[in-house]
Amino acid sequence: MRILFIGDIVGKSGRRVLKETLQKIIDEDKIDFVIANVENLSGGFGVTLNKFEEILSYGVDAATSGNHIWDNKEYEKVFEKYPDKIIRPLNYPSGVPGKGSSIFEINSNKIIVINIQGRTFMEPIDCPFKAIDDEIKKYNDIIIKIVDFHAEATSEKRAMLHFLSGRVSTLIGTHTHVQTADEEILETGTSYITDAGMTGSFDSVIGMEKNAVISHFLTKLPFRFKVANDDLRFNSVVLEINEKDGKTLNIKRKNLNLKKEGVAYGQKAY
Repeated sequence: MRILFIGDIVGKSGRRVLKETLQKIIDEDKIDFVIANVENLSGGFGVTLNKFEEILSYGVDAATSGNHIWDNKEYEKVFEKYPDKIIRPLNYPSGVPGKGSSIFEINSNKIIVINIQGRTFMEPIDCPFKAIDDEIKKYNDIIIKIVDFHAEATSEKRAMLHFLSGRVSTLIGTHTHVQTADEEILETGTSYITDAGMTGSFDSVIGMEKNAVISHFLTKLPFRFKVANDDLRFNSVVLEINEKDGKTLNIKRKNLNLKKEGVAYGQKAY
């Protein structure tokens, strides 16, 4: 099974990249299933129903998220209409809308996608280690397990990797919007990358117009952050997973630079 995991999609720029590239990537790389992190999908903050349906039309099959999923109150409409397609972090306290995992069937094979959120330098929500441990035990019968760990600290992500080693197919980090070059497969068959990166404008500060962000750092006054528009890029990870035992056979970064290639799609991958 070949799975494409797309790094945090940031606003209109990120959606434009998907529109111009995703179907071609699916065809060329023979992708069976597409997962994308959507916590910054609408204006860089949260998700709205029409924007979510837009990326579904481009070929996204499942969506993970993180702490910014709550930034737009329309998340309730998305959770209500697509309860099995959009996932929020599992370790939010009970009673929070949405759910932290979802089961999909691809080519007669079941997979579970689980979303958890870190606590180091982030909100002190429930323990992600305990939450995912309990979740995995409930679904021992599902062989392929995909985990999006939305966290700030590399140490926390690495600790989670070794905690889950041999129990999940892959642990993909999100949240920092900066792709790391540390993809690996452990001897147990669990694959890992600290952060899948970002899809959107790279002439920016992690997707937002840079001048407002710089002004905020200089003055500490509030500024209205807007999604940047230039130097559009696509960050993702392609996974090849053995359907019989759930182990990762291959993990590679798949990145496109629309500006560098000078065309709308068909960019060279690296």
